[in-house]
Amino acid sequence: MAGISVEPYWELTFDAEGDPDAGARDALVRGVTERGLTDLVIFSHGWNNDRSTATLLYDRFLAPFPALLRDAGSPARLGYAGVIWPSMRFTDEPIPDFPAQAAAPAAAPCLAPATLRALARAFPGSEPLLDRLAELLEQRPDDPARLEEFAALVRRLVAPRRTDAAAAGPSAHDMEPDAEAAAEPVMFADDPARVCGRFADALAAMEAPPGAAPEAAGAGLFGDLGRRLWNGALELLRQGSYWEMKRRAGTVGGAGLGPALGLLAEASPELRVHLVGHSFGGRLMAFALGALPERTGCVHSLTLLQGAFSHYAFAPRLPFDAGRGGALKGLHTKVRGPVVCCHSDHDQALGLLYPLASQVSRDPASAFGPRDVRWGAMGHDGVQSVEGTTALPLAEALEGLPAEGCVNVDVSAVVRRGGPPAGAHSDICHGELARLVLLAGRLVR
Repeated sequence: MAGISVEPYWELTFDAEGDPDAGARDALVRGVTERGLTDLVIFSHGWNNDRSTATLLYDRFLAPFPALLRDAGSPARLGYAGVIWPSMRFTDEPIPDFPAQAAAPAAAPCLAPATLRALARAFPGSEPLLDRLAELLEQRPDDPARLEEFAALVRRLVAPRRTDAAAAGPSAHDMEPDAEAAAEPVMFADDPARVCGRFADALAAMEAPPGAAPEAAGAGLFGDLGRRLWNGALELLRQGSYWEMKRRAGTVGGAGLGPALGLLAEASPELRVHLVGHSFGGRLMAFALGALPERTGCVHSLTLLQGAFSHYAFAPRLPFDAGRGGALKGLHTKVRGPVVCCHSDHDQALGLLYPLASQVSRDPASAFGPRDVRWGAMGHDGVQSVEGTTALPLAEALEGLPAEGCVNVDVSAVVRRGGPPAGAHSDICHGELARLVLLAGRLVR
């Protein structure tokens, strides 16, 4: 395929409900069988705007694989597949080593035209609402009522798409449901000035020099603090749209990729599949495990690159509620090799913003703070509360991985570049991480 330097390569395309491009899916199943492949790496992007960006990511990440296999004398007959699913990112988020897709962020919060177009594609039929959101961000009125209007519009944009929890798993919070987990995230339910103020604080903390204490944004205060609150309002919109992407990833994994893996296993019973997911793509891959047909053991490794879903997703019991577990509890055992979770201290999107966006309302144990571990992400500190999980620095992991079970690998040594608001979240195209995938799959020794 044009734009991809590895071969054979196929793409699996799914819509927002997980329905596949049947022709592309069948071409993959047929091609794997006809070529007699022993192994297949399937990679899913996270937040992303178009197929070309996804293809560029796959090409850059997979490019080292042939040389690594050749140098190791690997006998594997390896193929590659890229998952394409409808997600989006804001164009002010730089991706290290990728061509810039937008100008530098404006001095004031605004919706770049490319981001506005991406939002319109992600939320079809919402153009008038999006135009009003863009207008409010451009004007930044010194009026608390307009901030409340903005928050209400964000809720309208996302709320209708947050009602079908069954499609994306038990809970969009990646925890088994109860009254608390089914509640709205705080960012949709709390006072808009308070929510935007906390997002503004998180953004200021990202930009502050080390050791500095950024000025806090007071709830409901305008005047000099108005611009900061509108910065927080833009982040509310960003995180609200990403909430939909997170849900959508679970839907595509469970309704789309899982059944496709079943077809692959039926057509090629000896095929070893290695799943790789970046960001929400990690959630997509994890939810695919739950949709594997009975007695399907084709998945031999799972590598999560800065996974943007709960670090308790695989937990049999939640440390703060022993009566519940993660939404994917025990599913890591469906992987016949290791589940490798890469995490980095330099990932600001997951270290600061993800907890703020994930916390639910009616949570008395938390004060809507960015360091509440209840709402932490895989890509920030790895798999949590799963017995037997191993923790390794990257250098040690590259010497060898456990044969099975969950493995947290601190990749901060290489996943370290990128500015606000995402930090190093997308800094994943490194030869060391490519080798880690091959080690997880026992494709190299």
